[in-house]
Amino acid sequence: MKVTITTRSGKELIRGGLELHDSATVADLQESIHKRTKKYYPSRQRLTLPLQPGSKEKPVVLHYRKNLKEYSDGNSDNLTVVFKDLGPQVSYRILFFCEYLGPLLIYPIFYYFPVYQYLGYKAERVIHPVQTYALYYWCFHYFKRIMETFFVHRFSHATSPLSNVFRNCAYYWTFGAYIAYYVNHPLYTPVSDLQMKIGLGLGLLCQVSNFYCHILLSNLRSPDGNGGYQIPRGFLFNIVTCANYTTEIYQWLGFNIATQTVAGYLFLVVAASIMTNWALAKHHRLKRLFDGKEGRPKYPRRWVILPPFL
Repeated sequence: MKVTITTRSGKELIRGGLELHDSATVADLQESIHKRTKKYYPSRQRLTLPLQPGSKEKPVVLHYRKNLKEYSDGNSDNLTVVFKDLGPQVSYRILFFCEYLGPLLIYPIFYYFPVYQYLGYKAERVIHPVQTYALYYWCFHYFKRIMETFFVHRFSHATSPLSNVFRNCAYYWTFGAYIAYYVNHPLYTPVSDLQMKIGLGLGLLCQVSNFYCHILLSNLRSPDGNGGYQIPRGFLFNIVTCANYTTEIYQWLGFNIATQTVAGYLFLVVAASIMTNWALAKHHRLKRLFDGKEGRPKYPRRWVILPPFL
């Protein structure tokens, strides 16, 4: 079977194409491209079927597990695919580890070290109980996220663009330092003991619920990360499409009730906005896939992320 690989501009990536055996898969094609080009390793490649000129449809992306003949449209001897370079890639586990490690290490610096003395606050610092509990809460959260990354999550895509490491780290690390600065500040005024207990109690309950939501989502996928889209069921997923985001938002709400800083609430608003956009996209995608037609199940009526508002 001859496979012609072109770039999106129409030029041949590999002159003369590639000759592959009849049972070759897309993964075999990617490996062959890598051998010939050296630079473009498989996770850096995006292969699609060519579109007709003027077509506004989205191109069909070739799945690495499928046989190339499934995309040949009756012509089993020749196939043309369009190559796109996705740029340098990094595994999702490395991406998440980097973005979570920053807040985990940065926050304790403001609690344990004399950062504020270097910033001009010479008076002796009094550490309030809520600041200590907030430290434990914060570190538990990000340690949990790192452990979930390596032992719970199953990713539908193996890699992410390397540029996302810098963007995500800038987001998490900056907010981590911003919140830690104000929660541990010498002039910080603590909330009442009752408000602290209510906030941290709500937050811890949501952290445990969030962990269980991640377990349920992980069980929807096979160990290699595949399995296609499925309807999440069980626990809070019977009520909310993105219960994992719901519990994530409310656990930060609990943290902010207990600590009461503008920096913390700003982080909550930004994070909730981002997760709401993700949740809306996922909700619409699941409703479109599970429409009750041609034997497919119909997606049940559920809130998207923040009942009773959305």
